[in-house]
Amino acid sequence: MVNGKQQRKIGTQIGVISDTHGLLRPEAIEALMGSDLILHAGDIGKPEILEELRTIAPVVAVRGNNDTGAWAQTIPEIETIAIENVSIHLLHTVKDLKVDPKTASIQVVISGHSHKPSIEEREGVLFLNPGSAGPRRFKLPISVASLYVKDNMVQAKVVNLLGNN
Repeated sequence: MVNGKQQRKIGTQIGVISDTHGLLRPEAIEALMGSDLILHAGDIGKPEILEELRTIAPVVAVRGNNDTGAWAQTIPEIETIAIENVSIHLLHTVKDLKVDPKTASIQVVISGHSHKPSIEEREGVLFLNPGSAGPRRFKLPISVASLYVKDNMVQAKVVNLLGNN
């Protein structure tokens, strides 16, 4: 509310999570609240993770290398979606990227797997890894990311879940 008036939301807020490995932390839930859409970049761990995320917002997920069993077989390994005027390609391991994002008119590539959060622009394409929101691996941070899309503009930020980690 601004000056007593309801403020109209402009743009799309996307929560990005990966490598939960069966653990959905309360801090991750809190960080994803307010998202219009949640993208899970694989290594989900169990179907209940997606069910719980769906209580926050619609979910698009891809299967990671640790997502095995009958429940995971219905989850695709890659997914490309359009949000406003932005094409987003979602996969678990960036090394498995089989398309040239620039040629395919993809503006954002989202992956997980490494547990290392990163935001990098390469030849006009945004590469985003939200890091791991699940069990800690080595001394890597516990994090998710947020992606804001308006028309054809994209902004990303990594959100550390446990303070300084």
